[in-house]
Amino acid sequence: MESEARDEAKGPVLHIVVVGFHHKKGCQVEFSYPPLMPNEAHDSGLLPEEWKYLPFLALPDGAHNYQEDTVYFHLPPLSGDLKCVYGVSCYRQIEAKALKARQADVTRETVQKSVCVLSRVPLYGLLQAKLQLITHAYFEEKDFSQISILKELYEHMNGSLRGSSLEGSQVYLGLSPRDLILHFQHKVVILFKLILLEKKVLFYVSPVNRLVGALMTVLSLFPGMIEHGLVDSSHYKPKSSVSDDLSLVESVSGAEDFVSVSVTDIASAGVAPEGVKAARPAAEPLSSGTSTEGDNNHLRPPSRASPESSESDWETLDPSVLEDAAPKEEEAGAEPPDAFDSQPGTPITVQPLGVSGQGGVTQGLVSGLEEDQYGLPLPIFTKGYLCLPYMALQQHHLLSDVAVRGFVAGATNILFRQQRHLSDAVVEVEEARIQIQDPELRRTLSLTTADLRFADYLVKHVTENRDDVFLDGTGWEGGDEWIRAQFTLYLHSLLSSALQQDNERLLADYGVPFVGAWKNTHNFRVWFSNKHPGMTAITAGSVQNSERGKKIGNAMITTSRNMVQTGKAVGQSVGGALTSAKSAMSSWFSTLAQPAPVTSSSTPEPASEVKP
Repeated sequence: MESEARDEAKGPVLHIVVVGFHHKKGCQVEFSYPPLMPNEAHDSGLLPEEWKYLPFLALPDGAHNYQEDTVYFHLPPLSGDLKCVYGVSCYRQIEAKALKARQADVTRETVQKSVCVLSRVPLYGLLQAKLQLITHAYFEEKDFSQISILKELYEHMNGSLRGSSLEGSQVYLGLSPRDLILHFQHKVVILFKLILLEKKVLFYVSPVNRLVGALMTVLSLFPGMIEHGLVDSSHYKPKSSVSDDLSLVESVSGAEDFVSVSVTDIASAGVAPEGVKAARPAAEPLSSGTSTEGDNNHLRPPSRASPESSESDWETLDPSVLEDAAPKEEEAGAEPPDAFDSQPGTPITVQPLGVSGQGGVTQGLVSGLEEDQYGLPLPIFTKGYLCLPYMALQQHHLLSDVAVRGFVAGATNILFRQQRHLSDAVVEVEEARIQIQDPELRRTLSLTTADLRFADYLVKHVTENRDDVFLDGTGWEGGDEWIRAQFTLYLHSLLSSALQQDNERLLADYGVPFVGAWKNTHNFRVWFSNKHPGMTAITAGSVQNSERGKKIGNAMITTSRNMVQTGKAVGQSVGGALTSAKSAMSSWFSTLAQPAPVTSSSTPEPASEVKP
């Protein structure tokens, strides 16, 4: 459904919402501007059906255990819109006796509320920096009926963020790959490869700001993913709307494994083609879920049931296990080349180069995403593969929904972790532990010698430059942008190696079983269905093993370093940019009638709580 309020929203911010906890009704929307429903008042608690989980996402489970917290979450698009809605929520609690105006329904000792922003753009850290100050000021009023500051916030955010580019450091504010590597060490490479395989991955830790920070930092390692790769990442239906009719499973024939797609069909549709479907191994049954109303172009690929293993089969992915399993890679044969060739009837299209040159993006002919000349971001979070940085307990059914083929999701409730059979991997952030149920998947993800060398290279540069160079966040080698450049180069080389003929030797650097499994994924097949001009300049093989790869990598990293050193692109450090954002908000405060100046607490960075 389309809301009049959404039509009025001319900037990136759709709504400012206040969610409170009622002692009888639970979590509920207390205020929204503009109203979430057309022709409703600002204090109406009515919600669009697609957003019925909003109160539980904005005010997370177990929030009473923390004085304050921050949540990133994704909402499905409303009917008629095809893009994910990005939510950032700042939670606080205050003693009821401190309130100047205490309402009759306040019966508990503490009052818990969240102020959240629903946005069209994934500027998580930037929105968080602005929202934290507003939330603090809103609570300092000690009178929650004073909503004028929230209306002013809506106008200010749309005024300041309108026209904001999704390129540059502001997209990554608050996301620190350095801290991620210091905590997970070589396992960061395992997480990277795990998501490439489109598995069901559950992150678990409390509080929520650590959870969403770790999860989104991993995704920030994929080039272009946060900027352009999450627009289809929240296409699901609430539980009441999910069909339980299993007869749909029988409606898909094996002949639909490969479907040709014409460029004219794509051009006429203006969206990703309906027929593109990842081929499945012959042993796996093919199933289909119900399609979303008003979004029939989004294919719901079959969901793969978790391996039948007891909980005792769960093991921790340990370096010793990885090294022991590495020699077995040679025993696994590469997939037959013709298994991944396009069908004769499927045209191979050439993705046009972006108008802005090397750094430009253009609409993907098949993926529907904004892509660069290398075909990135990969279309991982499409066609029923979800990205849910935080999942409320009320969304638990999505883990086993037949219309959801996989997910990268975060949870703080222990019930999610106990349901291990519903996930392929559980990432326990606190312990930096990855638990994988399926022995075959563990072998597939075994890091090769080249992978371990790459991981050691990252860890060495991060730890050696830890204390001095990065105090102001302006260093390069071992810094956040440097780490992302390394993973970009890793992915470029992996893609190039997968394109080569007679490439078993090249693929051995990444693991023949891994590459074989990856070639069966939706994201690889869509990427492979196009020819991307930028790939002609990429050297195949591990960059750690190839002199030519090192030269290419050095040239690319030099370019990235120059971008980092330019003020317009990413000249400010993460901390500096957050400070600038808060300063801008503080100067805006001075134009409002505020009480005594408020000193904001420092922005919680997820990895800052992670001890190496």
